[in-house]
Amino acid sequence: MNPTTTTQPCCPEFARISRRGLFSGALALAGATTVVGSAAITASAAASTPADSVLVVLSLRGAADGLSLVVPHADPVYYSARPRIAVPADRLLAKDGMFGLHPKLAPLLPLWESGQLAAVQATGLAAPNRSHFSAMEEVEDADPGSDVRTGWLNRLIGTDAGRSPLQGFNVSGGVVPTSLYGPEPVMSAGNVASVHIPGDDKWDLTKGRRSSLRRMWDGNSTSLGTAMKSVFDALDDFAPVIDTPDHADAYPRSDLGRALSEVARVIRGNVGVEVITVDQGDWDMHSDLGTAERGWLYNNAADLAASIAAFFKDLGDQRSKVTLVTISEFGRRVVENASMGLDHGYGNVMFLAGAGVKGGKYYGTWPGLTDDGDSDLLVTTDYRSVLAEVVSTRFGASTAAVFPRFQPETVGAMTSLQT
Repeated sequence: MNPTTTTQPCCPEFARISRRGLFSGALALAGATTVVGSAAITASAAASTPADSVLVVLSLRGAADGLSLVVPHADPVYYSARPRIAVPADRLLAKDGMFGLHPKLAPLLPLWESGQLAAVQATGLAAPNRSHFSAMEEVEDADPGSDVRTGWLNRLIGTDAGRSPLQGFNVSGGVVPTSLYGPEPVMSAGNVASVHIPGDDKWDLTKGRRSSLRRMWDGNSTSLGTAMKSVFDALDDFAPVIDTPDHADAYPRSDLGRALSEVARVIRGNVGVEVITVDQGDWDMHSDLGTAERGWLYNNAADLAASIAAFFKDLGDQRSKVTLVTISEFGRRVVENASMGLDHGYGNVMFLAGAGVKGGKYYGTWPGLTDDGDSDLLVTTDYRSVLAEVVSTRFGASTAAVFPRFQPETVGAMTSLQT
């Protein structure tokens, strides 16, 4: 949370599930899992190699209001439905005939103007789902109707011939997200410093702790012994990241700023990480959302933009291979409520930034807004079509393997493979 944000009440369901960030090092994955410090590593003996492409999935937890982030200023219903919280048209950035960016997204303008940032409006699930928990599960599983519990990012990792736990990395102190859940090995840690064996540090000059653990486990053929070998291998492979400088001072002093500084450090370490997940929580704004000049959404948008801008500046020579995608479980209603907030809705906006993005443009088919009390922004682009385009263009992966039984439509926001 941005430190300038005042904590506001949200719906009890989101309050419950957002507590997962309090449980350090907890993972529930297929296969053996070993916790090291506050990091968790699933068993795999394969070594890592530098990745050609890296995908960062930034989840806006709590259902961000896409109509405030990318404002449909040319749709008159937007202003009649939100008399107190609408963003004035003359305050918007990067305006075209229909849309404009919230003014606190100004740090992202250099990315937009250089063609490295795009937005896709009216995206979402195939059918409305107003439950935070089940919508998050559905979005991250991305295989409706299946009884196989495997997330879309885990399936993406599975299309690669490698099997290193460094291929998938969750930067969080909590449970690995559903998108990474599955049979492929992944890692989860709150920060780079957490990826270590307790006691095996710069003060242990003889490396006695690791030597003792090696003697204990190297000859053990059980699943736990195999997992411990995987831990040693993964720690060795991860060592360049530990030695990579920390640039956290260049980021906002917020949870997202700190998390993205860790993400950039992992990427600059160049140890073979292909997909990374990170969260920005606290978007469940049922009341006191604020205005274009101040308030909860204003602060969240400022944090989001400043953190992403700092992240891309921090990537150095790795920037040309990194694509970032934002996603939220659903959007908010068109009409503001009596508490100057917005209740759970349907359609939303997704941002694409970095490598391969055909930026400086708004994508998607605009369905128009209605202003009855239960009105939603309708979904005209299935969110999987956006993700499928990233998967196919940046990784050359089979969209059928990553999104089974789904036929994606062309969005047009990404360039051809590896360009």
